[in-house]
Amino acid sequence: MNRFKSKKMKVLITGNMGYIGPVLVRHLKMTHPNIEIVGYDIGYFANCLTGVDYLPEVLVDKQVFGDVRHFPPDLLEGVDTVINLAAISNDPMGKNYEEITYDVNHKACVEIAKMAKRAGVRSFVFASSCSMYGAAEDFPKTEDSSLNPLTAYAKSKVFSERDLEPLADSSFVITCLRFATACGFSQRLRLDLVLNDFVAGAVASRKLEVLSDGSPWRALVHVKDMSKAMEWASFRTHENGGNFLAVNVGSNSWNYQIKTIAEAVSEIIPDVSLSINKDAPADKRSYKVNFDLFSKLAPNHQPEFDLVKTVKELESGLTEMNFSDTDFRNSNLIRLKVLNRLQEASLIDSQLVWKLT
Repeated sequence: MNRFKSKKMKVLITGNMGYIGPVLVRHLKMTHPNIEIVGYDIGYFANCLTGVDYLPEVLVDKQVFGDVRHFPPDLLEGVDTVINLAAISNDPMGKNYEEITYDVNHKACVEIAKMAKRAGVRSFVFASSCSMYGAAEDFPKTEDSSLNPLTAYAKSKVFSERDLEPLADSSFVITCLRFATACGFSQRLRLDLVLNDFVAGAVASRKLEVLSDGSPWRALVHVKDMSKAMEWASFRTHENGGNFLAVNVGSNSWNYQIKTIAEAVSEIIPDVSLSINKDAPADKRSYKVNFDLFSKLAPNHQPEFDLVKTVKELESGLTEMNFSDTDFRNSNLIRLKVLNRLQEASLIDSQLVWKLT
């Protein structure tokens, strides 16, 4: 019998008020009704709601606002699993806030893991990234492949995995989920993700503009399938994968070139014109990924979404919220734009600390 259904389990999620958090919380509550969830988030994107008229955190048993750089250890009392989502979450933000990226994504992550181990937490789940493979050869990257992180964001994930590994033992199981590029609808949708961006352009203007030459490879994974993987990792024991596990999360069938993704969107959504900037400088961030290990270890938590299903879901969600912003790349659905506007309004400082008091 699953131990998480035999007693009330307590899970703490850092960064729960972003793109992934609302989907993850709903998934955990649906699959494990007895679970107790504590959210911890700084709240930058709390008002970036999409397709919903209520705060998704109504499903959280306790919501705490705070900065992971100053995490309160007493919040870990009685916690069974920590899921660490908190991060400066993409390459453009990492470029603008490089030092903060390392402080939040790496240093704070490792410190929280150390606190969790001291507090008797059983499991630590880290949202890592396939971006750490960087510029890769044509063959799909496995977990044993060499790492070639090209950005502060990718490097922060490599550093975190490196420093988390020595903390793991049979009573403190650590799982690093190297996610493919996220996609799919959320109650806090992001449009600074490749597939989401393409569908948004198609819906808003019937135009799909690829800013690169379209040649780089990306693996994709739906945010709901990411949630399934985090559920599996939260309940994983050291018998299934060892005390420390870094595993690619996605599907072998979801390795695509950017231009192929764009062409698929333009075919699925009617009357969409497609333009690709063939003269753009080559994007070195290109990699195919092998997901065989995840398929072997988590056969009951495999991805269910494919490209066609995800495009249609995004189109439906955007249409239902009457999305028509042709300038969406400058909107609050782009995370870097939100941070910039909070700074311009003097609500956060240069270190991304709230100035409200």
